[in-house]
Amino acid sequence: MRVAVASGKGGTGKTTVAVNLALSLRGDVCLADCDVEEPNDHLFLDVKIDTQEPVVLPVPVVNEEACTGCRVCVDFCEYNALAMVHTKVLVFDNLCHGCGGCTLFCPEKAISEQDKEIGVVETGTLGPLFFCHGRLNIAEALGPPVIQAVQRKIPAGVDTVVDSPPGTTCSMVQAVTASDYCVLVAENTPFGYHDAKLAIEAVSNLEVPLGVIINRSDIGASGLEPYLEEHGIPILMRIPFSEKIAAAYSRGTPFVRVLPEYREKLAAVFEHIREHIREKAE
Repeated sequence: MRVAVASGKGGTGKTTVAVNLALSLRGDVCLADCDVEEPNDHLFLDVKIDTQEPVVLPVPVVNEEACTGCRVCVDFCEYNALAMVHTKVLVFDNLCHGCGGCTLFCPEKAISEQDKEIGVVETGTLGPLFFCHGRLNIAEALGPPVIQAVQRKIPAGVDTVVDSPPGTTCSMVQAVTASDYCVLVAENTPFGYHDAKLAIEAVSNLEVPLGVIINRSDIGASGLEPYLEEHGIPILMRIPFSEKIAAAYSRGTPFVRVLPEYREKLAAVFEHIREHIREKAE
């Protein structure tokens, strides 16, 4: 089973929940950090990195001698990665999504492709835990190709926790789409409530079942819980504010190591999700 942990905004405790949830599961487990713009799960784990692979994106190269300035490639590109200046085609490779359409439809075969390294994927182990994460190179704009590379490293048949990027961007959608269930981490504040509603709408459009974990549940006040009840969205768990959890986080220590009672609670949430998916399939 693959469970994505997401949030409508940064700072809700998404990474904290993802890391501690993965550490609470028994047997072989995978933790995939898909927050490729700023991966930080490894900071809480003494993971031994075994492999490192570059992530490349094919970008167009225009042969100016063969190009006739017909604009077919420019008109085809939905991302404005190609522009015509007088009779010359300019390539903005930071906007290119690597679809290959310009190369395919160029009538003069004047466009070829070259690989551009946009990030890296690393894998490692910590006991029975298989870990993988991606890092998008500085100044690169496209996270989804790196997320896809991370997802390809997830072993088949292993319970997996995916730490998704925050917000409701294309990167979050890419991380959640391939999951069986989405755990949305929210906080009971006006900002948390507002952004949680956006995330709920995004995940609902993906038709991925979801539930909510309310972090620092005893701090703040908003309409979050009535909203969840009105829309039939289950509250999987409430985590009250704890100085022990905050102190463990500041030291880079997963809180299940200092508050072991949370191992059973988080494991129970995962099994509840498994049962929900099983019942839905039947």
